Amino acid sequence: MLTTLKNAGCNTVRIRLWKDPQGSTSSLAEVKTFAEKVKAKGLKVWLCVHYSDTWADPGQQTTPKAWQNLSLALLKDSLSAYTRKIASEIQPEYIQIGNEINSGFLWPQGEIKNQSAFLELLQAGCKAVRESSSKSQIILHFAGLTGADWFFNLVGGVDYDLMGLSYYPTWHGKDPIVLETAFKNLAYLRKDIVVAETAYPFTLGWKDFTNNIVVSEDQLARGFAATPEGQAQFLAEIHRIATSTNRGKGFCYWGGEWVAFKGDQATDGSPWENQALYDFTNKALPVLSSFAKK
Repeated sequence: MLTTLKNAGCNTVRIRLWKDPQGSTSSLAEVKTFAEKVKAKGLKVWLCVHYSDTWADPGQQTTPKAWQNLSLALLKDSLSAYTRKIASEIQPEYIQIGNEINSGFLWPQGEIKNQSAFLELLQAGCKAVRESSSKSQIILHFAGLTGADWFFNLVGGVDYDLMGLSYYPTWHGKDPIVLETAFKNLAYLRKDIVVAETAYPFTLGWKDFTNNIVVSEDQLARGFAATPEGQAQFLAEIHRIATSTNRGKGFCYWGGEWVAFKGDQATDGSPWENQALYDFTNKALPVLSSFAKK
């Protein structure tokens, strides 16, 4: 997979990190090993730090078990020490302080409604990166487009480098022009912008028996079919939007490796199989050509 991505023009791999997960998935040990493989291929590492033992998103930002019930001061200390450790050991080119932090992170103390505590924790994470990895650029990630202007104004005093946005047509608008508008509307903040997550289906069919996220025509972007060609055209448009301004620095495809697995009858396979960068026989799709488009 890394070889086909590199050959297609991909230059960065985004890797999810959980604090103390059950099992090895997304653990620091697994992430360090994979990050070394990524770097060995000549690719950059984008470390997506969830600051949770499991998935963190706008609907759940559960504080790691080891940090629960700490005072704000001790939580900041723990956050800082952990961030210094991962940044110094992995030395990523990009590091995300929290994942999809529309509603804050490290709940309940870091909920965005507790603005002072949220900003203190966020700044503590950014400061720890600056102290540990001089080459790492810091990304703050907002899922979606609506409210992004308010959010990035709120964090205006935080020391970070790039604004990260998610754009999925099924949730954030059926015409990619809404993404282009968001890029233009955020330009006055004088921060570089990246699309932290996007994806598109190459079919509405399925391989395993796990329910997929995108399953119907009404979830598609206007003018882009759920075909291998339509998927490639969609990502080419995202590439254009994400690099067409001085502040636009590119895009990251989410779940490109999340192919169908565990067999045709599996009910615990991949809900993203029809949005992967590889087809149901694990062959690279035409969409890979969109990474290198100018």
